[in-house]
Amino acid sequence: MIKVKTFYVYILSCSDDSYYTDMTNNLEQRIIQHQLGNNPDTYTFSRRPVLLKWYVECNDPNDAIRIEKQIKGWTKRKKTAIINGQWDDLVTFSKNYTEHGNDKSSTG
Repeated sequence: MIKVKTFYVYILSCSDDSYYTDMTNNLEQRIIQHQLGNNPDTYTFSRRPVLLKWYVECNDPNDAIRIEKQIKGWTKRKKTAIINGQWDDLVTFSKNYTEHGNDKSSTG
């Protein structure tokens, strides 16, 4: 029997109210590493404690890499939407500033 390896793309909430996105093949171990702060050169080291807010499982590492890169390019508002399961908001938040009603030059 062939064992399929699982990869995880995840979003952490950091103590400074920022988000950290990464991927791993062992989510539980990776979260522990973030909490312990084994490497002072990492983003999360000075932003502990961290809290796992969202993750997705992938069987193909290329899919995990693609999703990770996509999410890393998102605004905090889009990351918050995915964490909260507000999938429809991802489309809204992808439009430019004037397309979703925030153009200051328009009147009401």
